[in-house]
Amino acid sequence: MTYPVTGLGRWSDCLNALGLLGVSGILWFAFIWQLVLHELPCPLCLLQRAAFVMVGLGLLLNVCFGSRPAHYGIALISALAGMVSSARQVLLHIAPGDPGFGSPFLGMHFYTWALVAFFALALFLGGMLLIDGMKLKEAANTPREPGWLGRLAGFSFLVILVLNVLSTLVECGLGPCPDNPTEYLWLPG
Repeated sequence: MTYPVTGLGRWSDCLNALGLLGVSGILWFAFIWQLVLHELPCPLCLLQRAAFVMVGLGLLLNVCFGSRPAHYGIALISALAGMVSSARQVLLHIAPGDPGFGSPFLGMHFYTWALVAFFALALFLGGMLLIDGMKLKEAANTPREPGWLGRLAGFSFLVILVLNVLSTLVECGLGPCPDNPTEYLWLPG
């Protein structure tokens, strides 16, 4: 049996679904960029993708099972880990004359965009914790039926998650990824 969500709960569910769509959009964009421009992600890029996946997992749990502090904790800690990983990569390429890794998008490399996105996500997640803290106590541990936006966000996220895992396996195999990848390990030629 599922229970309807009212008031602030509806806003929370909608914002969690939109946040999940945003994270999915980031992962989709990076994946399509990788395929179209034949630019393989480096190990730090893969760490950043993993952090986006973990942020998405926290949001997906909120969409499917209702907002919980533990779900936000997963997402917030993952956003902070992503900030560390992307800041490390920014610092690696900050020297004058360093071309950076990969092609820039709108004047910044993906790891710089990732740093901005993780910071924005951390602010978003903190705000969501405040919103959810204000809403009235709903029935604890009641199953929910996500609306169409939640289902779309969840489906988009799960598909790009599987594609990223497969892509990483094809790029790196079962061993460590090369520092500066130029080809897929498991693809011929």
